[in-house]
Amino acid sequence: MNLAAVLVTGLFAGGVSCAAVQGGLLTGLITRQKAAAASPATPARRAKGRTQYHGNARARSGQEVDQQGWRAQLGDDLAPVGGFLAGKLVSHTLLGALLGAVGGAVELSVGARTWLQIGAGLLIIVFGLAQLGVPGFRRVVVEPPISWTKIVRNRARSQAALAPALLGLATVLIPCGVTLSVEALALTSGSALAGAATMAVFVLGTGPLFAILGYAARKAATAWQGRLALVTGLVVLAMGFYTLNGGLELAGSPLSASRIAQAVGGSGEAADTAAASTVDGKQTVVITAHTGSYSPENVQAKSGVPTTLVVKSEGAQGCVRSFVIRDEQKILPVRGETRIDLGVLRPGRLDYACGMGMYTGVITVI
Repeated sequence: MNLAAVLVTGLFAGGVSCAAVQGGLLTGLITRQKAAAASPATPARRAKGRTQYHGNARARSGQEVDQQGWRAQLGDDLAPVGGFLAGKLVSHTLLGALLGAVGGAVELSVGARTWLQIGAGLLIIVFGLAQLGVPGFRRVVVEPPISWTKIVRNRARSQAALAPALLGLATVLIPCGVTLSVEALALTSGSALAGAATMAVFVLGTGPLFAILGYAARKAATAWQGRLALVTGLVVLAMGFYTLNGGLELAGSPLSASRIAQAVGGSGEAADTAAASTVDGKQTVVITAHTGSYSPENVQAKSGVPTTLVVKSEGAQGCVRSFVIRDEQKILPVRGETRIDLGVLRPGRLDYACGMGMYTGVITVI
C-alpha cells in the first residue's frame, strides 16, 4: 500500500473536495459556538454546564493576549478544529479497518448518502441564518449534553473541542468523492491494519486545510458584533446551499441548480452535446471524465435500443472518480475505461453525477 500517495491525495484533492461539505459544517459550528460564548445573554442551560468557559471567554476578550500570550491564544483558537480532526481521524480509521476486514458490508448506499448530504446542507444553512441574526435562528447552537460537558468542565479548551469532535466522528456518514475513492482502496487492501492505515493517512492529509478553515472561522466569529458577522454568515449560507444542491443533484430533484437552469433556459440543446453511436443494433454512449468535469454535458441516445455506457477516464482525479448513475456508484480509474450496461432505454432523461453532486451530466433519450 503506497501511503505516501494516499497522503498526497489527502493534502491536495482530498482537502479541497471534503471541505466542500464537511468544511461548511465545521465553519458553521465554530462560528455559532464562538458567538454563543461571547453573547451577554447566555441561556441558563449552557451557563450551568459551561460557566467557567464562558466567563473566561468574556474576560479574555480584551486582555487574553497580554495575560496568556500568543501561544495560549493560538491554542484556544485551534482547539475546536483539533477536536474535529481527532474525531474524524478516529471514525475514519475504524471505517478503514472495517472495510479492510469485511469488505463492503459497512458501505452506505448511494440513496442514504444523498439524504445525509441534503441534511448536512440544511444544517449549514441553519448555521448561516443564525450567524446573520435571522429571527427564529439567532439562538441556534449545537452542543453535546450537559452530562458530557461535566467530564471536561474544568478545561475551557476541552469544552470548546467537544462538540466539534462529535461532529468529526459523524463525518464518516457524509463522505466526499475523494474519500469514497480512498475507501475503495482500503476495501481492496484485504487487511484491517492496511485499511485503517490508508484512511488514517488520508485524514491526516486533509488536516492542514481544515485547520485553516477552522482557525479562520474562529477568528472571524470574534467579530460577531461587527461588520464581519455579515460576511461570515453569507459565506456559511453559500456553503450550505452548495452542499444542499449537491444532494439535490444526486437525488435528481427538480429543485437542483442544473434542472432549474434547464427550465429557465428552455428545452434547447446544451452547447456541449454529442450523439451515441449505433453498430449492429446496439448503441454506445461515450462520456469522458476529466478532473473537474464530465464531457459532453449532454449525450443524445435512442430509445428501445440496448445501450452500453463507456466512461473514459483521462487523468481523472477527485470527485469525478465517484460516478453515480441510477443510484449505483462506480469508482473510475485515473486512466482507462469503465463499461456500464444500461439495458434498453426508455424516452426521457438519464442523469449522472459525481459522488457529491458537484459535476453532472445527462443522457437524453429520444
